Amino acid sequence: MELHRLFLPPLTAPGEVITFYSYKGGTGRSMALSNIAVLLARRQNATVPVLMIDWDMEAPGLHHYFEQHEERPGVLEFFEACREQLERHARDPAGAMSESELAQQVLAAIDWQQYVVRVDQSSPLYLMRAGRFDASYNERLAQMHWDRLFDACPALFRCFSETLARHFRYVLVDSRTGRTDSAGICTTLLPNKLVVVFTPNRQSLEGVAALVNRATEYRRSHEDEQRPLLVYPLPSRIEMGDGEQRAQWRRGDTQKGIFGYQPMFERLLREAYGLPLIALDSYFDEVQLQQTKTFAYGEQLAVRIDQGGDRFSLTRTFEAFLYWLTGSYYPWQSSREIHLLAAIEEARYAQGEGSNRMIALPMARDLNRLGELYRKAGKAGQAHDCFLHSMELRARLLGEDHVDTLVSKGNLAGMLCQLKRLPEAQYLQENVVEARGRLLGPDHPDTLAGKANLATTLALQNECGAALALQDAVLDAYLRLHGGEHLLTLDAQASRAATLAQKGDLEQARLLFEAVAAARERLLGAEHPDTLNSKHSLAQTLLRLKDLTGARRLFEQVAQARERLLGPDHAHTLAARDHLADVLSRLGDLIQVRRLQEGLVAARERTLGVDHPETLISQRNLAAVLVQHGELEAARSMQEQVLEAHERMLGEDHLDTLHSKNQLASTLWQQGQQDAARVLEDAVLTASDRLLSADYPSAALAAGSYPQHKLSREGELTGARTLQETILAARARGGEDEHPDTLIGKINTIQALLDAEQYRQARELADTLREPLLRPGVAFKLRKRGLAMLKKTYRLQGDKDALLVLQEHEVSALEGALSEARDGHR
Repeated sequence: MELHRLFLPPLTAPGEVITFYSYKGGTGRSMALSNIAVLLARRQNATVPVLMIDWDMEAPGLHHYFEQHEERPGVLEFFEACREQLERHARDPAGAMSESELAQQVLAAIDWQQYVVRVDQSSPLYLMRAGRFDASYNERLAQMHWDRLFDACPALFRCFSETLARHFRYVLVDSRTGRTDSAGICTTLLPNKLVVVFTPNRQSLEGVAALVNRATEYRRSHEDEQRPLLVYPLPSRIEMGDGEQRAQWRRGDTQKGIFGYQPMFERLLREAYGLPLIALDSYFDEVQLQQTKTFAYGEQLAVRIDQGGDRFSLTRTFEAFLYWLTGSYYPWQSSREIHLLAAIEEARYAQGEGSNRMIALPMARDLNRLGELYRKAGKAGQAHDCFLHSMELRARLLGEDHVDTLVSKGNLAGMLCQLKRLPEAQYLQENVVEARGRLLGPDHPDTLAGKANLATTLALQNECGAALALQDAVLDAYLRLHGGEHLLTLDAQASRAATLAQKGDLEQARLLFEAVAAARERLLGAEHPDTLNSKHSLAQTLLRLKDLTGARRLFEQVAQARERLLGPDHAHTLAARDHLADVLSRLGDLIQVRRLQEGLVAARERTLGVDHPETLISQRNLAAVLVQHGELEAARSMQEQVLEAHERMLGEDHLDTLHSKNQLASTLWQQGQQDAARVLEDAVLTASDRLLSADYPSAALAAGSYPQHKLSREGELTGARTLQETILAARARGGEDEHPDTLIGKINTIQALLDAEQYRQARELADTLREPLLRPGVAFKLRKRGLAMLKKTYRLQGDKDALLVLQEHEVSALEGALSEARDGHR
């Protein structure tokens, strides 16, 4: 049969190769690919060349969507021709050549265009069929050994992909299902992007998860395949009529053992791309292919039948999916971010080198909105850049004192605070307060809000007196304008209470926090976020006042409420559990502490990844609990993992790394490995010396990947000195039994800390010593000396509750010892 050769000129820039994969059949993979191909080919007035490749050769079907039933050669015949060329080169080698050169020679000898057919006369849409379905098709397919073809020329499939991308803007590959050689070629060797189509069931989800791991790992680990591979999950055949199950399979349901495909893909993508946090909420809000009766039968193209594109249509969903797939956006970028970025880019293109107000002012507005989006997402650096650009545009076009310019200045100052650039933030906020006071008056809501923000920045710089003066002025204005129970008044009181707590006026702070919490509970409800924030702040103040029972009660309330409202893995829920674990540790409830810490580690590994700073801190806390339980080997293993991660991500001199080394050294001492412990301690001392040197750059700046864990220079110096003092104090006393993590060493260290009036550090060490002193087998004189030191510590802090608990434990231990003695005499 005569074949009509196509003439497809090369593009000015390479196109994209996108593979569609599903682990099992019945997901609607080919249907999705066909509809997306039609939409892409219609773009730019139907001038975008698109090629579909049917690589599902065991179950080919793309041709049915386009009424293309003419028997033509396709993928199978093309690679049979490649195999013949490779065999010819093997028999008659023309000198040494690289894999890529061999692949290019093989492809140049084959006219690939004769294997492609146009399937739409109204747009440049083309198809490479699976093959010619004659009587020999199955036999020829069985003889096509893809692994041997790859071994003969590993670069062949990559070069084939690049060749097609030079002629088609989009090449869409319909991959074989399962774990086959051809599926591996389609998903790891060919594409720039990988669309994994799945239905909400365990088989489908486990299959695509394994495939994503294999494909991304292959790209990372093979030197010749160091190319980007972006993964886009595509949930399909979603039943819209059952909202409960739809939510369960998307978000997960621990009681029913359903993990949820959204958290699964968030974890997969986070690990694949090394990102600390990924959220797919916006993406999956828009991208879910619904099950419809109309398209459940036959090979119908929804985008041709349903061209209205309302919010209930498949066409609308396909178009939403293409925002991410073809717009150079990641699935973890929100639709709001995408639209704002597109509008800003369009404005920049239209503006060129000029400063057209009609273009620049809307762009400044969109930059401000994008900055707000990044701020809420915790992307302080990106938010800062957006606010800065917005402020510059508005200042140039509207003036320094225009209301919109002042909004941008205020937003920029907020980001500077988060980035610890406090003097710059203060300068901008003072400018905003002065301008608003002059233009709007001292009692205008914007002026008062500016003063409140400035007070917060002053407090962060420990200028508590100046901060309180501003807060008093703001509070007086709100009381005069709105009364004592207005929400703005309560906000001002809460800010003032926080500054009082920072200043050390804990009793005044407690009274104010109690009043705010009570008023908010009365006005907003017991579980409103503002009410819970007030209770959380009050609990922290009670903790500093040594009211452990009161702090525990409030932290439990907050943790339970946040779990009900936000879920067990939400960051605010985990923060409340962190504080609750701290209180329980001080109360000596080690069983509950261990349960909480194990839950925190699991939740943060699940949501943030094993290498996230918050996960590592939780692991370190759990290791400390394991040490207290006497499980030294398990604690050591976890501490070694944490130390390796800190060294890899933060460097040898970061304070977190030094704390991890010191903690591991302590465990090694208790295991009797003194030499290894001393090596680690020497490393901590040397690194601390570097941190304390005046010309050493701040390690906080080196931790740029984790801005939420940056330290001030003052914090670095304090932490480094404390580490050195603890180690050197123990060594000065001499003897291996004097190490700070032996009983004698701890007792002596507590005394040294009390002498230096470092009461907080002494209390923390005393709390860890309580249980070991009361264990059976501890020498009477050592126990007596240790308990006396603990009681001294608690008395100096005025903690009567801790003294009472210690006495109760002491009596219980004595009764247990007497009982054992009586049993021994019988």
